[in-house]
Amino acid sequence: MIMGQNEVGLDGPVRLNAADLKSPAAHGRGVETPGYALDQRRVGIVHFGVGGFHRAHQALYLDRLMQQGRALDWAICGVGLMPFDTAMRDALTAQDGLYTLVEKAPDGTRTARVVGSIAEYLYAPDYPEAVLARLADPAVRIVSLTVTEGGYNYNARTGEFLADTPEVAADLAAGAGQPPRTTFGFVIEALRRRRAAGTAPFTVMSCDNIQGNGHLAQKVFTAFADLKDPELGTWIRANVAFPNSMVDRITPVTTDADREAVAADYGIADAWPVVCEDFIQWVLEDAFPAGRPPFEEVGVQVVDDVEPYELMKLRLLNATHQAMAYTGYLAGYRYAHETARDPLFAEFFAAYMDREATPTLRPVPGIDLDAYKRQLIERFSNEQVRDTLARLCAESSDRIPTWLVPVIAHNLDDDGGAAPRGSVALSAAIVASWARYAEGVDEAGESIEIVDRLKDRVTAAAARQDEDELAFLRDPELFGDLVENEEFTAHYVAALRSFKTVGSRATLEALSASGWSGLV
Repeated sequence: MIMGQNEVGLDGPVRLNAADLKSPAAHGRGVETPGYALDQRRVGIVHFGVGGFHRAHQALYLDRLMQQGRALDWAICGVGLMPFDTAMRDALTAQDGLYTLVEKAPDGTRTARVVGSIAEYLYAPDYPEAVLARLADPAVRIVSLTVTEGGYNYNARTGEFLADTPEVAADLAAGAGQPPRTTFGFVIEALRRRRAAGTAPFTVMSCDNIQGNGHLAQKVFTAFADLKDPELGTWIRANVAFPNSMVDRITPVTTDADREAVAADYGIADAWPVVCEDFIQWVLEDAFPAGRPPFEEVGVQVVDDVEPYELMKLRLLNATHQAMAYTGYLAGYRYAHETARDPLFAEFFAAYMDREATPTLRPVPGIDLDAYKRQLIERFSNEQVRDTLARLCAESSDRIPTWLVPVIAHNLDDDGGAAPRGSVALSAAIVASWARYAEGVDEAGESIEIVDRLKDRVTAAAARQDEDELAFLRDPELFGDLVENEEFTAHYVAALRSFKTVGSRATLEALSASGWSGLV
Protein backbone atom coordinates (compact mmCIF):
# COMPACT_ATOMS: atom_id res chain seq x y z
CA MET A 1 0.00 0.00 0.00
CA ILE A 2 1.29 3.47 -0.85
CA MET A 3 0.62 6.02 1.88
CA GLY A 4 -0.35 9.53 0.92
CA GLN A 5 -1.66 12.72 2.50
CA ASN A 6 -3.15 10.95 5.49
CA GLU A 7 -4.60 12.46 8.62
CA VAL A 8 -3.32 10.77 11.70
CA GLY A 9 -4.84 9.70 14.96
CA LEU A 10 -8.54 10.47 15.64
CA ASP A 11 -8.83 7.34 17.76
CA GLY A 12 -5.83 7.94 20.01
CA PRO A 13 -2.09 7.90 19.37
CA VAL A 14 -0.99 5.61 16.57
CA ARG A 15 2.26 3.73 17.02
CA LEU A 16 4.73 5.06 14.52
CA ASN A 17 5.73 2.21 12.24
CA ALA A 18 4.99 1.19 8.70
CA ALA A 19 2.21 -1.24 9.58
CA ASP A 20 0.28 0.99 11.96
CA LEU A 21 0.37 3.97 9.61
CA LYS A 22 -1.76 1.85 7.26
CA SER A 23 -4.39 1.17 9.90
CA PRO A 24 -7.87 2.75 9.87
CA ALA A 25 -6.93 4.64 13.06
CA ALA A 26 -4.31 6.57 11.16
CA HIS A 27 -6.66 9.31 9.96
CA GLY A 28 -7.72 12.71 11.23
CA ARG A 29 -5.12 15.36 12.05
CA GLY A 30 -3.50 16.60 8.86
CA VAL A 31 -0.07 15.03 9.17
CA GLU A 32 1.66 14.34 5.87
CA THR A 33 2.95 10.77 5.65
CA PRO A 34 5.16 9.12 3.04
CA GLY A 35 3.48 9.06 -0.35
CA TYR A 36 5.87 6.37 -1.54
CA ALA A 37 6.09 2.68 -0.77
CA LEU A 38 8.60 2.16 2.01
CA ASP A 39 9.55 -1.24 0.62
CA GLN A 40 10.76 0.46 -2.56
CA ARG A 41 13.48 2.41 -0.75
CA ARG A 42 17.05 1.37 -1.50
CA VAL A 43 20.02 2.57 0.52
CA GLY A 44 22.31 4.92 -1.38
CA ILE A 45 23.65 7.01 1.52
CA VAL A 46 25.27 5.94 4.77
CA HIS A 47 25.10 8.64 7.43
CA PHE A 48 27.22 8.79 10.58
CA GLY A 49 25.69 10.78 13.44
CA VAL A 50 21.90 10.53 13.19
CA GLY A 51 20.59 13.18 15.54
CA GLY A 52 17.94 15.84 15.52
CA PHE A 53 19.72 18.09 13.06
CA HIS A 54 20.30 15.40 10.43
CA ARG A 55 16.67 14.35 10.64
CA ALA A 56 15.46 17.97 10.36
CA HIS A 57 17.77 18.68 7.43
CA GLN A 58 19.40 16.19 5.01
CA ALA A 59 16.84 13.46 5.68
CA LEU A 60 14.00 15.93 5.10
CA TYR A 61 15.38 17.07 1.74
CA LEU A 62 15.53 13.43 0.65
CA ASP A 63 11.99 12.84 1.87
CA ARG A 64 10.84 15.79 -0.25
CA LEU A 65 12.35 14.13 -3.31
CA MET A 66 10.84 10.77 -2.43
CA GLN A 67 7.43 12.39 -2.12
CA GLN A 68 7.83 13.24 -5.81
CA GLY A 69 8.53 9.58 -6.56
CA ARG A 70 12.25 10.29 -7.03
CA ALA A 71 15.51 9.38 -5.29
CA LEU A 72 14.12 6.17 -3.83
CA ASP A 73 17.54 4.63 -4.46
CA TRP A 74 19.13 7.30 -2.22
CA ALA A 75 17.57 6.23 1.09
CA ILE A 76 19.68 6.55 4.21
CA CYS A 77 21.31 3.91 6.39
CA GLY A 78 22.05 5.63 9.70
CA VAL A 79 25.08 4.51 11.70
CA GLY A 80 25.71 5.12 15.39
CA LEU A 81 29.05 4.62 17.12
CA MET A 82 28.68 6.14 20.58
CA PRO A 83 27.03 4.56 23.63
CA PHE A 84 24.31 7.22 23.60
CA ASP A 85 23.39 6.15 20.04
CA THR A 86 21.70 3.02 21.39
CA ALA A 87 18.62 5.11 22.19
CA MET A 88 18.37 6.24 18.56
CA ARG A 89 18.89 2.65 17.43
CA ASP A 90 16.00 1.46 19.58
CA ALA A 91 13.66 4.26 18.52
CA LEU A 92 14.28 4.07 14.78
CA THR A 93 14.40 0.29 14.61
CA ALA A 94 11.01 -0.02 16.33
CA GLN A 95 9.59 2.66 14.01
CA ASP A 96 10.95 1.30 10.71
CA GLY A 97 13.11 4.41 10.44
CA LEU A 98 10.06 6.70 10.60
CA TYR A 99 9.83 9.81 12.78
CA THR A 100 7.68 12.90 13.10
CA LEU A 101 9.13 16.29 12.13
CA VAL A 102 7.35 19.34 13.56
CA GLU A 103 8.25 22.75 12.12
CA LYS A 104 7.38 25.79 14.25
CA ALA A 105 7.06 29.30 12.81
CA PRO A 106 7.42 32.43 14.96
CA ASP A 107 3.69 33.21 14.55
CA GLY A 108 2.79 29.90 16.21
CA THR A 109 1.98 28.05 13.00
CA ARG A 110 3.01 24.40 13.10
CA THR A 111 3.25 21.76 10.42
CA ALA A 112 3.98 18.08 10.94
CA ARG A 113 5.07 15.29 8.64
CA VAL A 114 6.25 11.73 9.03
CA VAL A 115 9.64 11.38 7.31
CA GLY A 116 10.52 8.07 5.69
CA SER A 117 13.92 8.60 4.07
CA ILE A 118 15.84 6.60 6.72
CA ALA A 119 15.48 2.99 5.61
CA GLU A 120 17.89 1.36 8.05
CA TYR A 121 19.80 2.04 11.27
CA LEU A 122 22.89 0.11 12.38
CA TYR A 123 24.61 0.46 15.72
CA ALA A 124 28.21 -0.22 14.75
CA PRO A 125 29.48 -1.75 18.03
CA ASP A 126 26.81 -4.45 17.70
CA TYR A 127 27.22 -5.12 13.97
CA PRO A 128 30.56 -3.78 12.73
CA GLU A 129 30.71 -6.16 9.80
CA ALA A 130 27.19 -5.21 8.69
CA VAL A 131 28.24 -1.55 8.68
CA LEU A 132 31.34 -2.34 6.64
CA ALA A 133 29.30 -4.44 4.21
CA ARG A 134 26.85 -1.61 3.74
CA LEU A 135 29.67 0.89 3.19
CA ALA A 136 31.30 -1.42 0.65
CA ASP A 137 28.03 -1.93 -1.26
CA PRO A 138 28.32 -0.40 -4.76
CA ALA A 139 24.81 1.04 -4.31
CA VAL A 140 26.17 3.36 -1.62
CA ARG A 141 27.53 6.42 -3.36
CA ILE A 142 27.58 8.99 -0.53
CA VAL A 143 28.78 8.76 3.07
CA SER A 144 27.59 11.80 5.00
CA LEU A 145 28.53 13.10 8.43
CA THR A 146 27.04 15.10 11.28
CA VAL A 147 29.52 14.10 13.96
CA THR A 148 29.97 17.61 15.49
CA GLU A 149 33.13 19.67 15.39
CA GLY A 150 34.86 17.37 17.87
CA GLY A 151 34.17 14.33 15.71
CA TYR A 152 36.87 15.36 13.25
CA ASN A 153 39.54 14.78 15.89
CA TYR A 154 41.70 17.72 14.94
CA ASN A 155 43.50 20.62 16.58
CA ALA A 156 41.32 23.66 15.89
CA ARG A 157 44.34 25.97 15.97
CA THR A 158 46.68 24.06 13.65
CA GLY A 159 44.15 21.98 11.71
CA GLU A 160 46.26 18.87 12.31
CA PHE A 161 44.75 15.43 12.83
CA LEU A 162 45.11 14.09 16.39
CA ALA A 163 46.35 10.56 15.89
CA ASP A 164 47.05 9.85 19.55
CA THR A 165 43.54 10.01 20.97
CA PRO A 166 42.74 6.59 22.48
CA GLU A 167 40.10 5.24 20.07
CA VAL A 168 41.86 6.54 16.96
CA ALA A 169 45.16 5.09 18.18
CA ALA A 170 43.41 1.76 18.78
CA ASP A 171 41.99 1.75 15.24
CA LEU A 172 45.40 2.58 13.79
CA ALA A 173 46.99 -0.27 15.75
CA ALA A 174 44.23 -2.81 14.98
CA GLY A 175 45.21 -5.76 12.90
CA ALA A 176 43.31 -7.49 10.11
CA GLY A 177 39.97 -8.82 11.27
CA GLN A 178 39.65 -6.45 14.24
CA PRO A 179 36.52 -4.28 13.93
CA PRO A 180 36.94 -0.51 13.76
CA ARG A 181 35.74 1.75 16.56
CA THR A 182 35.74 5.18 14.93
CA THR A 183 34.22 6.86 11.91
CA PHE A 184 37.75 7.05 10.49
CA GLY A 185 38.26 3.33 10.92
CA PHE A 186 34.98 2.38 9.26
CA VAL A 187 35.25 4.79 6.32
CA ILE A 188 38.88 3.99 5.52
CA GLU A 189 38.39 0.22 5.81
CA ALA A 190 35.36 0.47 3.52
CA LEU A 191 37.34 2.44 0.95
CA ARG A 192 40.10 -0.17 1.16
CA ARG A 193 37.58 -2.90 0.42
CA ARG A 194 36.03 -0.99 -2.44
CA ARG A 195 39.43 -0.35 -3.98
CA ALA A 196 40.37 -4.03 -3.67
CA ALA A 197 37.08 -5.07 -5.28
CA GLY A 198 37.34 -2.56 -8.11
CA THR A 199 34.26 -0.70 -6.83
CA ALA A 200 34.13 3.05 -7.38
CA PRO A 201 34.62 5.05 -4.16
CA PHE A 202 31.79 6.90 -2.48
CA THR A 203 31.76 10.64 -1.89
CA VAL A 204 32.32 11.80 1.70
CA MET A 205 29.94 14.68 2.46
CA SER A 206 30.38 16.64 5.68
CA CYS A 207 27.32 18.43 7.04
CA ASP A 208 28.98 19.87 10.15
CA ASN A 209 29.42 23.50 11.18
CA ILE A 210 33.10 23.86 10.33
CA GLN A 211 34.74 26.25 7.89
CA GLY A 212 35.80 24.26 4.84
CA ASN A 213 34.15 21.15 6.24
CA GLY A 214 34.86 19.16 3.08
CA HIS A 215 38.50 20.23 3.03
CA LEU A 216 38.83 19.33 6.71
CA ALA A 217 37.15 15.95 6.18
CA GLN A 218 39.59 15.19 3.37
CA LYS A 219 42.51 16.21 5.57
CA VAL A 220 41.61 14.11 8.60
CA PHE A 221 40.44 11.00 6.72
CA THR A 222 43.50 10.94 4.49
CA ALA A 223 45.74 11.58 7.51
CA PHE A 224 44.25 8.49 9.14
CA ALA A 225 44.65 6.52 5.90
CA ASP A 226 48.29 7.63 5.54
CA LEU A 227 49.05 6.25 8.99
CA LYS A 228 47.17 3.02 8.33
CA ASP A 229 48.22 2.41 4.71
CA PRO A 230 50.13 5.20 2.89
CA GLU A 231 49.33 3.78 -0.54
CA LEU A 232 45.63 3.84 0.29
CA GLY A 233 45.97 7.44 1.47
CA THR A 234 47.42 8.41 -1.90
CA TRP A 235 44.58 6.62 -3.71
CA ILE A 236 41.95 8.40 -1.60
CA ARG A 237 43.42 11.81 -2.39
CA ALA A 238 43.24 11.05 -6.08
CA ASN A 239 39.83 9.39 -6.19
CA VAL A 240 37.53 10.41 -3.32
CA ALA A 241 35.52 13.65 -3.40
CA PHE A 242 34.90 15.69 -0.23
CA PRO A 243 32.46 18.50 -1.12
CA ASN A 244 32.05 21.50 1.14
CA SER A 245 28.64 22.50 2.46
CA MET A 246 26.86 25.05 4.63
CA VAL A 247 23.91 23.79 6.67
CA ASP A 248 21.44 25.78 8.71
CA ARG A 249 18.40 24.97 10.80
CA ILE A 250 17.91 25.61 14.51
CA THR A 251 16.99 22.24 15.99
CA PRO A 252 16.73 21.95 19.78
CA VAL A 253 17.15 18.71 21.69
CA THR A 254 13.93 16.68 21.78
CA THR A 255 12.23 16.71 25.18
CA ASP A 256 9.55 14.58 26.82
CA ALA A 257 7.23 17.57 26.40
CA ASP A 258 7.80 17.35 22.63
CA ARG A 259 6.89 13.66 22.65
CA GLU A 260 3.75 14.39 24.64
CA ALA A 261 2.78 17.23 22.29
CA VAL A 262 3.20 15.03 19.21
CA ALA A 263 0.92 12.44 20.81
CA ALA A 264 -1.66 15.00 21.92
CA ASP A 265 -1.63 17.28 18.85
CA TYR A 266 -1.11 14.75 16.07
CA GLY A 267 -2.13 11.40 17.53
CA ILE A 268 1.30 9.83 16.98
CA ALA A 269 3.19 7.80 19.58
CA ASP A 270 6.72 8.67 18.50
CA ALA A 271 9.70 7.70 20.66
CA TRP A 272 11.93 10.38 19.16
CA PRO A 273 10.25 13.14 17.13
CA VAL A 274 12.15 16.21 15.94
CA VAL A 275 11.05 19.79 16.57
CA CYS A 276 12.70 22.66 14.67
CA GLU A 277 12.22 26.15 13.31
CA ASP A 278 10.56 26.70 9.94
CA PHE A 279 13.73 28.16 8.36
CA ILE A 280 16.04 25.79 6.49
CA GLN A 281 19.08 26.27 4.25
CA TRP A 282 21.66 24.03 2.63
CA VAL A 283 24.39 25.29 0.31
CA LEU A 284 26.29 22.42 -1.30
CA GLU A 285 29.35 22.25 -3.52
CA ASP A 286 28.60 20.29 -6.67
CA ALA A 287 31.39 17.70 -6.43
CA PHE A 288 29.86 14.20 -6.62
CA PRO A 289 31.65 12.00 -9.15
CA ALA A 290 29.57 8.99 -8.06
CA GLY A 291 26.32 10.90 -8.51
CA ARG A 292 23.88 12.53 -6.10
CA PRO A 293 20.16 13.13 -5.65
CA PRO A 294 18.77 16.21 -7.49
CA PHE A 295 18.83 18.26 -4.29
CA GLU A 296 18.52 21.57 -6.15
CA GLU A 297 14.95 20.62 -7.08
CA VAL A 298 13.83 20.69 -3.44
CA GLY A 299 15.47 23.90 -2.30
CA VAL A 300 19.18 23.13 -1.88
CA GLN A 301 21.53 25.77 -3.29
CA VAL A 302 24.05 23.77 -5.34
CA VAL A 303 27.02 26.05 -6.08
CA ASP A 304 30.64 26.03 -7.21
CA ASP A 305 31.97 27.89 -4.14
CA VAL A 306 30.43 27.38 -0.70
CA GLU A 307 32.92 29.45 1.31
CA PRO A 308 31.14 32.84 1.28
CA TYR A 309 27.89 31.26 2.53
CA GLU A 310 29.77 29.13 5.02
CA LEU A 311 31.66 32.04 6.59
CA MET A 312 28.47 34.09 6.73
CA LYS A 313 26.68 31.40 8.68
CA LEU A 314 29.52 30.39 11.01
CA ARG A 315 30.55 33.92 11.93
CA LEU A 316 27.10 35.46 12.11
CA LEU A 317 24.70 32.75 13.29
CA ASN A 318 26.99 30.30 15.10
CA ALA A 319 29.30 32.81 16.74
CA THR A 320 26.33 34.97 17.76
CA HIS A 321 24.80 31.91 19.38
CA GLN A 322 27.93 31.83 21.58
CA ALA A 323 27.54 35.55 22.32
CA MET A 324 24.01 34.73 23.47
CA ALA A 325 24.76 31.54 25.36
CA TYR A 326 27.02 32.54 28.25
CA THR A 327 25.85 36.14 28.72
CA GLY A 328 22.24 35.04 28.73
CA TYR A 329 22.76 32.08 31.04
CA LEU A 330 24.75 34.12 33.56
CA ALA A 331 22.01 36.76 33.57
CA GLY A 332 19.41 34.14 34.47
CA TYR A 333 17.86 33.35 31.11
CA ARG A 334 17.49 29.72 30.09
CA TYR A 335 16.06 29.94 26.56
CA ALA A 336 17.42 31.58 23.43
CA HIS A 337 14.18 33.44 22.68
CA GLU A 338 14.15 35.06 26.14
CA THR A 339 17.63 36.41 25.58
CA ALA A 340 17.05 37.57 22.00
CA ARG A 341 13.87 39.41 23.01
CA ASP A 342 15.75 41.47 25.60
CA PRO A 343 16.60 44.74 23.78
CA LEU A 344 19.99 45.09 25.48
CA PHE A 345 21.09 41.61 24.48
CA ALA A 346 19.69 41.96 20.95
CA GLU A 347 21.68 45.20 20.61
CA PHE A 348 24.80 43.33 21.73
CA PHE A 349 24.30 40.60 19.13
CA ALA A 350 23.71 43.15 16.37
CA ALA A 351 26.79 45.13 17.39
CA TYR A 352 28.99 42.02 17.32
CA MET A 353 27.68 41.07 13.87
CA ASP A 354 28.06 44.57 12.43
CA ARG A 355 31.32 45.68 14.04
CA GLU A 356 33.33 42.45 14.20
CA ALA A 357 31.90 39.60 12.13
CA THR A 358 30.81 41.42 8.98
CA PRO A 359 34.25 42.94 8.21
CA THR A 360 35.65 39.39 7.96
CA LEU A 361 33.18 38.29 5.25
CA ARG A 362 33.40 38.22 1.49
CA PRO A 363 30.39 39.26 -0.61
CA VAL A 364 27.79 36.47 -0.54
CA PRO A 365 26.04 35.94 -3.89
CA GLY A 366 22.33 36.55 -3.67
CA ILE A 367 22.38 37.51 0.02
CA ASP A 368 21.57 40.91 1.55
CA LEU A 369 23.71 40.72 4.70
CA ASP A 370 21.78 43.42 6.55
CA ALA A 371 18.52 41.55 5.93
CA TYR A 372 20.18 38.26 6.87
CA LYS A 373 21.33 39.67 10.20
CA ARG A 374 17.90 41.07 11.00
CA GLN A 375 16.41 37.69 10.15
CA LEU A 376 18.83 35.99 12.56
CA ILE A 377 17.56 38.05 15.49
CA GLU A 378 14.00 37.13 14.47
CA ARG A 379 14.93 33.46 14.32
CA PHE A 380 16.64 33.59 17.71
CA SER A 381 13.44 35.18 19.09
CA ASN A 382 11.20 32.31 17.95
CA GLU A 383 9.46 31.33 21.19
CA GLN A 384 7.88 28.30 19.56
CA VAL A 385 11.23 26.52 19.15
CA ARG A 386 12.28 26.90 22.81
CA ASP A 387 15.95 26.40 22.08
CA THR A 388 17.84 26.15 25.36
CA LEU A 389 20.92 28.16 26.28
CA ALA A 390 22.33 25.00 27.86
CA ARG A 391 22.49 23.46 24.36
CA LEU A 392 24.28 26.51 23.02
CA CYS A 393 26.73 26.50 25.93
CA ALA A 394 27.71 22.86 25.40
CA GLU A 395 30.99 21.77 23.78
CA SER A 396 32.39 25.30 23.82
CA SER A 397 35.95 24.07 23.38
CA ASP A 398 34.95 22.86 19.92
CA ARG A 399 32.78 25.85 19.04
CA ILE A 400 34.66 28.97 20.14
CA PRO A 401 37.96 28.01 18.39
CA THR A 402 36.05 27.06 15.22
CA TRP A 403 33.56 29.93 14.98
CA LEU A 404 34.87 32.93 16.93
CA VAL A 405 38.67 32.72 17.11
CA PRO A 406 38.96 33.10 13.29
CA VAL A 407 36.98 36.35 13.55
CA ILE A 408 39.37 37.60 16.22
CA ALA A 409 42.41 36.55 14.21
CA HIS A 410 41.15 38.37 11.12
CA ASN A 411 40.47 41.55 13.05
CA LEU A 412 43.89 41.50 14.73
CA ASP A 413 45.75 40.85 11.49
CA ASP A 414 47.85 43.87 10.54
CA ASP A 415 48.25 43.47 6.81
CA GLY A 416 48.98 47.09 6.03
CA GLY A 417 45.34 47.98 5.51
CA ALA A 418 44.80 45.64 2.57
CA ALA A 419 41.66 44.23 4.21
CA PRO A 420 39.10 45.91 6.49
CA ARG A 421 39.44 45.22 10.19
CA GLY A 422 36.78 45.15 12.80
CA SER A 423 37.13 45.66 16.53
CA VAL A 424 37.87 42.77 18.90
CA ALA A 425 36.21 44.27 21.97
CA LEU A 426 32.97 42.30 21.73
CA SER A 427 34.66 39.06 20.68
CA ALA A 428 36.89 39.44 23.74
CA ALA A 429 33.78 39.93 25.86
CA ILE A 430 32.27 36.74 24.43
CA VAL A 431 35.40 34.75 25.33
CA ALA A 432 35.39 36.35 28.78
CA SER A 433 31.75 35.37 29.27
CA TRP A 434 32.71 31.77 28.50
CA ALA A 435 35.56 32.00 31.00
CA ARG A 436 33.16 33.28 33.66
CA TYR A 437 30.56 30.60 32.78
CA ALA A 438 33.26 27.90 33.05
CA GLU A 439 33.63 28.74 36.75
CA GLY A 440 30.52 26.59 37.11
CA VAL A 441 28.29 28.90 39.16
CA ASP A 442 25.85 31.48 37.79
CA GLU A 443 25.15 34.93 39.20
CA ALA A 444 22.40 33.57 41.44
CA GLY A 445 24.82 31.08 43.01
CA GLU A 446 23.32 28.11 41.19
CA SER A 447 25.62 25.37 39.93
CA ILE A 448 26.16 25.13 36.18
CA GLU A 449 26.55 21.73 34.55
CA ILE A 450 29.50 22.16 32.18
CA VAL A 451 29.15 19.91 29.13
CA ASP A 452 32.41 19.86 27.21
CA ARG A 453 34.88 17.24 26.01
CA LEU A 454 37.62 19.35 27.69
CA LYS A 455 35.57 20.04 30.81
CA ASP A 456 38.35 19.29 33.31
CA ARG A 457 40.82 21.48 31.45
CA VAL A 458 38.62 24.53 30.94
CA THR A 459 37.14 24.46 34.45
CA ALA A 460 40.61 24.14 35.97
CA ALA A 461 41.74 27.16 33.97
CA ALA A 462 38.66 29.11 35.03
CA ALA A 463 39.36 28.25 38.67
CA ARG A 464 42.75 30.01 38.44
CA GLN A 465 41.35 33.32 37.18
CA ASP A 466 41.41 35.09 40.56
CA GLU A 467 45.18 34.66 40.73
CA ASP A 468 45.89 34.89 37.00
CA GLU A 469 43.39 36.85 34.90
CA LEU A 470 44.80 35.37 31.69
CA ALA A 471 44.71 31.75 32.90
CA PHE A 472 41.80 30.82 30.65
CA LEU A 473 43.59 32.09 27.55
CA ARG A 474 46.75 30.11 28.24
CA ASP A 475 45.64 27.17 26.11
CA PRO A 476 47.19 27.31 22.64
CA GLU A 477 44.96 24.49 21.34
CA LEU A 478 41.92 26.68 21.97
CA PHE A 479 43.22 30.21 21.52
CA GLY A 480 46.53 30.05 19.66
CA ASP A 481 48.70 32.98 20.71
CA LEU A 482 45.88 35.38 21.69
CA VAL A 483 47.26 35.54 25.21
CA GLU A 484 50.28 37.36 23.78
CA ASN A 485 48.23 40.03 21.99
CA GLU A 486 47.92 43.12 24.18
CA GLU A 487 45.06 44.63 22.17
CA PHE A 488 42.94 41.53 22.71
CA THR A 489 43.94 40.83 26.32
CA ALA A 490 43.20 44.41 27.40
CA HIS A 491 39.59 44.05 26.22
CA TYR A 492 39.36 40.52 27.58
CA VAL A 493 40.59 41.35 31.08
CA ALA A 494 38.33 44.40 31.35
CA ALA A 495 35.30 42.32 30.32
CA LEU A 496 36.20 39.41 32.61
CA ARG A 497 36.56 41.74 35.61
CA SER A 498 33.18 43.23 34.81
CA PHE A 499 31.45 39.86 34.43
CA LYS A 500 32.91 38.75 37.76
CA THR A 501 32.15 41.93 39.72
CA VAL A 502 28.94 43.46 38.37
CA GLY A 503 27.50 40.64 36.26
CA SER A 504 26.37 40.05 32.71
CA ARG A 505 23.66 42.67 32.30
CA ALA A 506 25.71 45.46 33.84
CA THR A 507 28.65 44.48 31.62
CA LEU A 508 26.53 44.73 28.48
CA GLU A 509 25.12 48.05 29.70
CA ALA A 510 28.65 49.38 30.10
CA LEU A 511 29.60 48.12 26.65
CA SER A 512 26.50 49.76 25.20
CA ALA A 513 27.40 53.05 26.92
CA SER A 514 30.82 52.86 25.25
CA GLY A 515 29.18 52.63 21.85
CA TRP A 516 30.18 48.95 21.85
CA SER A 517 33.83 49.98 21.59
CA GLY A 518 34.96 48.18 24.75
CA LEU A 519 35.65 48.78 28.41
CA VAL A 520 39.25 50.03 28.00
